[in-house]
Amino acid sequence: MKKMINWVMAVTLVCGTTIIGLSLNACNNANVDEPDEPKVVSTELIRTSQSWDGVELPDYLQGRPELVAVKYVFPAGKKLGWHHHPVMNYGILVQGDLTIIGQDGKTKVVHEGEAVVEMVNTIHHGENRGEKDCILYMFYLSQEGMPLAVQHPEIPLE
Repeated sequence: MKKMINWVMAVTLVCGTTIIGLSLNACNNANVDEPDEPKVVSTELIRTSQSWDGVELPDYLQGRPELVAVKYVFPAGKKLGWHHHPVMNYGILVQGDLTIIGQDGKTKVVHEGEAVVEMVNTIHHGENRGEKDCILYMFYLSQEGMPLAVQHPEIPLE
């Protein structure tokens, strides 16, 4: 009797394993892309808790968030005035090279295709020193009614 139970358990185990294996194989084959079919590619551009100048980002604001996406176009040779951001933001430069200068003199050149995490509550400005327009997509983690940037026209651009 014990041998029969062991035999039944062994057959059940083999059959169950075979069925599971066949099922998994069928599922895997159902999800296989055709060789010539384009595939979705995911590339992480940046993951950080610091702005481009190495300063730790502040804690999240309390309350309901407002997410804002803005496209900026910097014409060749154009300088954006001194300003600071009271909210966290980051972006991707999709065309050109953009130079960001902190009031303390720190400089960061962001190249086409690169991501950048902006300074928070630190005065800086950006300029396009290149010969073609820069296109920058920025994403702000804000709250309703908060400005994305505060301008400082009292500080002259050189």
